Amino acid sequence: MNQLTRFDIDGFLRDNWQQKPCLIKAPWAKWTNPLEPDQLAGLACEAEIESRLVVGGVGQWAVEHGPIAEERFASLGGSPWTLLVQAVDHHVPEVAALIAPFRFIPNWRIDDVMVSYASNGGGVGPHYDQYDVFLIQGAGQRRWRVGQKCDDDSPLLPHDDLRLLETFEASDEWLLEPGGMLYVPPGFAHDGVAVGDDCMTYSIGFRAPARSELIAGFCDDVVAEMAEDDRFGDAGLSTQDNAGEITLEALSALHAMVTEKLADKAAFARWFGETNTTPKYPEVDWAPEEPVTLDELAAAVTAGATFIRNPASRFAFVRQDADRVMLFVDGESFDCAGAVGAMAESLCAADCISLDPALAACELAMTLLEQLFNHGALAFEE
Repeated sequence: MNQLTRFDIDGFLRDNWQQKPCLIKAPWAKWTNPLEPDQLAGLACEAEIESRLVVGGVGQWAVEHGPIAEERFASLGGSPWTLLVQAVDHHVPEVAALIAPFRFIPNWRIDDVMVSYASNGGGVGPHYDQYDVFLIQGAGQRRWRVGQKCDDDSPLLPHDDLRLLETFEASDEWLLEPGGMLYVPPGFAHDGVAVGDDCMTYSIGFRAPARSELIAGFCDDVVAEMAEDDRFGDAGLSTQDNAGEITLEALSALHAMVTEKLADKAAFARWFGETNTTPKYPEVDWAPEEPVTLDELAAAVTAGATFIRNPASRFAFVRQDADRVMLFVDGESFDCAGAVGAMAESLCAADCISLDPALAACELAMTLLEQLFNHGALAFEE
């Protein structure tokens, strides 16, 4: 497994995270490319896997959306091209292992691992993203240029599929070799071009919810739970000098009707936990053909079995108090206390879990495991 050994995490978080781009030279003890180009091309042929093929160079980028027919790759000829496949970590354990060294960032922020393969000159043009990304050179070489800070007012070129910047002002330039890594915070313009063939890049992206998404989503959730007869009332109304005035007293009461509901932190925690853990690609289904029983799970826990999480599933928890947590898995919430709460924390802490054999005697713990197994969020390690 690739492990970060020459990387100052504390210094990076202090000086670079969400602040400025950073080149991280040879951070791995030993770099091994976890995926072959043919494997990536095979994934792009699958209908349930999101992929894109970007053909052409500067000013002439054309985008084809997957699934990509196998024979299409043989017809590309000498034109520069780039194949991009989303969430490869959901399908290839060796790629999923790339995420583990980056868990100094909370899990709820992690999105997925996109993998790209490019021929000489291939790229997707100067652009900026709304999320943090680590760009790891897997094989071959890629020349990266990083430029100005951008926002919603930065002019874009007209293109149906790519967010291409109209103006790109490069301030730094690096040639990444296998194992080299570039961090780019949200909003910074960047452009990567393959130097030679067989260029593979792994993009580990991190989510950041927009304020508008949080407000709209939580408000929709609050409204869905409200009764139609929960209305403004003004019993004891006094006459006023001008009937056209909306008084400060009325405004305060109306404002309170809104803010009291939105100020419910417990309701927000439940909504956000469920929303944040909703799978991006629920098609990666690990549900067993035959449901796992409580007795089978109890026997497995007693025997010291190791469990693994579905890489497409999302686990998180919110601490309620010293003895109780709320567990979130794939958009569902579970109130857990005592030993079950401790188990819930363990399930969120690692991709591969061994549980205390004593939990086999806890019916609540086994019931929770049964739900997660039969949902497809957990499985036995083979």
